Amino acid sequence: MADDSTKPPAALREGHALTGLGYTRPLLTRSFTRLEETSSSPGEVAIAEEVPVSLVYNMRPHVVMMATPSDLEDFAVGFTITEGIVASAKEIAGVEVIRHAQGIEVQVMIDEAAGEQLKSRGRSLIGRTGCGLCGVESIQDALRELQPVSSDLRIPIESLYRVEEELPALQTWNRETGTMHAAAWATPDGVPRVAREDVGRHNALDKVIGALARAGTEAATGFFVLTSRASYELVQKVVASGAPLLATVSRPTGLAIRLAEAANLTLAALLRGRSANVYAHGERLVP
Repeated sequence: MADDSTKPPAALREGHALTGLGYTRPLLTRSFTRLEETSSSPGEVAIAEEVPVSLVYNMRPHVVMMATPSDLEDFAVGFTITEGIVASAKEIAGVEVIRHAQGIEVQVMIDEAAGEQLKSRGRSLIGRTGCGLCGVESIQDALRELQPVSSDLRIPIESLYRVEEELPALQTWNRETGTMHAAAWATPDGVPRVAREDVGRHNALDKVIGALARAGTEAATGFFVLTSRASYELVQKVVASGAPLLATVSRPTGLAIRLAEAANLTLAALLRGRSANVYAHGERLVP
């Protein structure tokens, strides 16, 4: 944990809680008709909500992401850091969530220099639920150069198995809907300390990274686990956070492996039960 001198401003740590109805609920109960051979019957089920979330920096719209309307302060801070808009949470002065009739706007106030630099970036489009970098207009922006992970943290292999075992209990909304991804940050002993859910895997990761930043916790002192495939934007976001390891329950893409190798990130995938495949920098994992 960081001392008070390194924590982000109070407005950033406290955020603005969402209350009320409409775009504030991550789950909604919906009716449906069950069809079985020649019969039908009515029913109700919890459905994961997804809404357009507009991220506005210094009063200038930047991107609209499709996300689950929960933990949006965490999401905004995490997205701002992992997309390289700011170098650290210290450059974020405040976050405010504003509800509208057709979506949610998140006002993020950032350092003036960072705001000016952001104006030169072309991203002002819609990021779909399944795409972590939709709206990026150039290959240079999509595959931006990353500072390699410098952490020399060693993580017991047993810790991976422990997180995978404990993560389902933290997926409260997914148990009801079966449609939401989860991301978790765990300490080296495999205890998950922060977990978030979202219909988008990259959104869930941003929410966890944002929660850590708002609490003044260094991501580099632990590692991340996600209930998804290991895609390249997840590798980018974890590297940007400084954490040394990413583990996912499904397989990685080739680009994700190459980026992990180049960025000195330990990448494990197909983490299920007491087994996993390690694709990059396995030297950090110890018996």
